[in-house]
Amino acid sequence: MFDYAVHRLFDGGMGTMLQKAGLEAGQSPERLNRTDPETIEKIHATYAGAGADILTANTFGASRRKLGEDPALYIAAGVALARRAAGPDRCVALDIGPLGALLEPYGEMSFDEAYEMFAEIVEAGAEAGADLVLIETMSDLLEAKAALLAARERTSLPVFVTMTFGEDGRTFLGVDPAAAAVTLTSLGADVVGLNCSMGPRELRPALLELLRTTHLPVMIQPNAGLPRLVDGETVFDVGPEEFAACAAAFLDDGAAILGGCCGTTPDHIRALRRLLDGRKPAGKRSPDGVCRLCGWQGVRELTGRSIASVGERINPTGRPPMRQALYRKEWGYASEAAIDQREEGADLLVVNAGLPDIDEGEALPRLVLAIQEVSALPLVIDCSDPAALEKALRICRGRPVLNSVNGSPESLDAMLPLAAKYGTGLVVLALDENGISDSPERRAETALRIARAAEAAGVRREDIFIDCLAMAASVSQSAAMTAPEAIRLVRRAGYKTILGVSNVSHGLPGRDALNCAFLSACLGAGLNVPIVNTGSPRIRDVLDAARVLTGEDAGCQAFIARHQVPGGADAPRMPEPEASDDLLETLIVTGRKADVPAVTEALLDKLTPLEIISGHIIPALDTVGERYEEGTLFLPQLMASAEAVKAAFGVVRARLPEGTGEKGTILLATVKNDVHDIGKNIVRMLLENYGYRVIDLGRDVPPEAVVKAALETGVPLVGLSSLMTTTAQNIAVTIRALREAGAPCKVMVGGAVVTQAFADQIGADFYAKDAAQSAKIAARVFEALDR
Repeated sequence: MFDYAVHRLFDGGMGTMLQKAGLEAGQSPERLNRTDPETIEKIHATYAGAGADILTANTFGASRRKLGEDPALYIAAGVALARRAAGPDRCVALDIGPLGALLEPYGEMSFDEAYEMFAEIVEAGAEAGADLVLIETMSDLLEAKAALLAARERTSLPVFVTMTFGEDGRTFLGVDPAAAAVTLTSLGADVVGLNCSMGPRELRPALLELLRTTHLPVMIQPNAGLPRLVDGETVFDVGPEEFAACAAAFLDDGAAILGGCCGTTPDHIRALRRLLDGRKPAGKRSPDGVCRLCGWQGVRELTGRSIASVGERINPTGRPPMRQALYRKEWGYASEAAIDQREEGADLLVVNAGLPDIDEGEALPRLVLAIQEVSALPLVIDCSDPAALEKALRICRGRPVLNSVNGSPESLDAMLPLAAKYGTGLVVLALDENGISDSPERRAETALRIARAAEAAGVRREDIFIDCLAMAASVSQSAAMTAPEAIRLVRRAGYKTILGVSNVSHGLPGRDALNCAFLSACLGAGLNVPIVNTGSPRIRDVLDAARVLTGEDAGCQAFIARHQVPGGADAPRMPEPEASDDLLETLIVTGRKADVPAVTEALLDKLTPLEIISGHIIPALDTVGERYEEGTLFLPQLMASAEAVKAAFGVVRARLPEGTGEKGTILLATVKNDVHDIGKNIVRMLLENYGYRVIDLGRDVPPEAVVKAALETGVPLVGLSSLMTTTAQNIAVTIRALREAGAPCKVMVGGAVVTQAFADQIGADFYAKDAAQSAKIAARVFEALDR
């Protein structure tokens, strides 16, 4: 049985020890649980002897997708081997790594497919007798969520979840430590943390951010530095004593559980054991009373003094274009609206698919995926159908707000369990089976009664937002002002408030003026989260001014920044198509692919296809690349921009003579014995969208297959990738084979364990640290050929 006060030290790297034991590069470690159990058990026993409290079963890659068969027997054997080595006093962790496929919307694997694969793993692990579940090395919040939900729903075991962050402090999909901590905490993880990717010194900033944004115990398992190849063997540079010295700082920071990842050995664990034996266990931490909401990146922290705007326009009510998009299943309409509202300054986005004659269970999740493909803003998921709502909650990256629950028994019974299970924020409507009261006191009393029921169901007070309900002034002018009066009463009772401001002007002309006046009144009464038309400059002015007056805008810095620029707050956000020839670049940079074909066609009336490519598409790609390098644009937005480029190229190529406009052909492969191809697939998608033809040889590709394809096609550029330390040397083997065969190609290499130093050592021509860099390398290679 796991005990936080006793079990504080995980073991170290399994792959490192298997390499030392003579494991052939890239051989599936999980199969050894049955083919060479003595070696696996000996490694576990060595870590137990070094002082590890928790032994990690050799099941990291034991999924149906990676093994190509039912993983249950390998999992049972792996857990049994760890159990024998652990004895009665140590715990055994079922180890679960990524599935090796991108989830929607970035890839083809659905959430449900991922969930079922993880469910198969956790059920087998629980049956085999694991003491806890360790979900580790995750980069995608949605994949981590699928694994976490599978573990919580299919077992009763404690669940630890760790993410892996790169040099920029984010996963390769752009997830930052704060968003990871908030999401995983809200979903019921028992421990959160980080592992792999870098050495202990480099991971400390991410650890500090995790500690700041969760009250859960935090674990950290760094690599022993970054890998390099010496005499054909992968080695790491951080020794046991240096590793333990860094770990001492982790404990001072507040970390509760230590361990090691790639490159760490029993000597590293022995040094950590000595460190922990002189330290008391980390104390239990309590929630800090701050509501934290997020998408896949960035966290919005809300206290009683906060003002956060919610963009209202992804909602078909009163919006015919949105209605038509839902009927036509054009989910990209929501993507465009999300980008617009994000650029207008929205802090959160409403998403609503409520039409009586569509399948909301299909539409709402598709809208969520479409929005999160381009936007990391937290979502307010507005739905009265519990089944459809749960589908959307399951596939939402981050921590959203559930909108909403009212006082009817049916609503309470349906919505409160969902809010508690998925750890969402919760909108409480000030109405019950008796309707909406005209009295501010009774309206507030109704809302407070529902809020107390929500707290009793497990929703924390700081995560509740009471909606005092804006009524149309066109129906009753006196009733319209009930909302701000009720807001004042609710705020005095200690709850935050939310309100659909635009409802007040329904049925009237000059809606913007009335909305602004009503918004000011409600903000004065204490409204925290107005749902508004963020496209209105006057609405934005009111919000900016309110943040100054409440002190949320410290030093008036945001207000000054917005209002001192030329044109002030009323400066146009984006030029209309007819106003600027730069619109195509703007659409590409912001990832708005829907309008790209029409804008490109319009430019073709004035410019030649090649002028559009060189004068608009290429400069836009340069801007995207620069922003990606600066860390102001991330992989999901990069992919959205690439899709926009693809749409532009589609129009331009139709006007080009046959055979022109192709940028060239590139060969890609994940090397022998490595079944992880997420990174390679991202590179492929990006290069294809940028106009290159890509020959993808897939994963687990032997050197001779790469050589054969390179010689037959004559490609000038080959890209090789590897995720695992145990297969990285197969990149070197493949490069040697290409050189010996006289293949006339340059080689770029990349992957989680690949570095510039490693690329230099093995004779690669280029090191691509990410997908964007691969596109730059391709451009250099093909430009050189054209000269």
